[in-house]
Formats: sequence, structure tokens, C-alpha cells
Amino acid sequence: MREHLHALTQVNARAVTVRRAAELDEVDGLIIPGGESTTMAKLARTFEVFEPIASRIKTGMPTFGTCAGMILLADRLRDGADGQETFGGLDITVRRNAFGRQVDSFEADITFDVDDPALADPVHAVFIRAPWVEEVDPNVAVLASVCVPGLGDRIVAVRQGVVMATSFHPEVGGDLRLHRYFVNLIGR
Repeated sequence: MREHLHALTQVNARAVTVRRAAELDEVDGLIIPGGESTTMAKLARTFEVFEPIASRIKTGMPTFGTCAGMILLADRLRDGADGQETFGGLDITVRRNAFGRQVDSFEADITFDVDDPALADPVHAVFIRAPWVEEVDPNVAVLASVCVPGLGDRIVAVRQGVVMATSFHPEVGGDLRLHRYFVNLIGR
């Protein structure tokens, strides 16, 4: 979370942490960071924010999920833990830990397919036990893919309305363009 808070501050957005439903009521958009998706869902239940987050997403709150956040925004999972829950919001199927274990983490420069001159140059992406998107509904825009040797292109960034997700960590490395893109979504 710390890196996302810093990135949002750098793009002149007011950033706060959300741990309670009352704090969620005070924000115009939400970033769901990386981490361990099953634990994050359980903690959201424990702190009674699971339903409020899911409800706000369904009613149009701009939301950006990174890595585990992508998993939590997916409507459907592959290789999920038994009974694993998601907030939903993206009509996609995501495969957890698709790129492999921690030792299989990697970095790549990826090109985004968006109508935003700020994202014309490739984005340096850091993948850590990352998911990928296996299926997208026609109303979901594929923003970026990465080529996996022997498997071809895998979808790593998507957007559906004001909900977007990346399977990598844009908060790592100091490139603020995706945070700025998300803040602009909130402003729309």
C-alpha cells in the first residue's frame, strides 16, 4: 500500500488508507494492491468491508487492482483456493499465480493499447507471482499483453468502464503513468 500511496501523492491525488467501511465512504476511487488474494478477502470479511467494497464497485466506484487486486476484481478465477471470494467488477477469468512461483518473477517492458499519449512509450512492468487474464467479455478492453515463451501473448492489463487491473506492480519503480491514468478515470 505504501508505494501506491506515494505514487498517488506524486500525481497530486489525496491518498488515504481504507480499513473500515466509514473510510470507504470517504473516497472517490480505490486501489486494491498486491499481496495474497485469499488473505486479503478474509481480512476484508473480518473488518466488515468486503460487502461495502463489492457494492461500491458494482455501483460505479473507480477501482484499480494490481496483481492480487486483479484477482479480487475478477468475476471468475482459475486455480483459486477452495471457496475463494472476489469483489468482482471485471467480466474476466483470471488464473492465479499463472506466471509461476516467486522465483519465476520477472520484469518486462510492455506496450499499452490506450488512447492516451502519456502511455505511448512502453511501461516497465514488475511481475511477482502474477496472475494473467485467460478470458475477457467483449465489454472488457484489453490494455496490454506480454509474450510468454512457448505460450504466446497473455493479457496483463484490462479495463471495463472505470474498473481497471494489471497483473503487475506499477507502483514499483517510479513510473507514475498508470496511477495518473487511474486518477484521470476518477475525474471522469
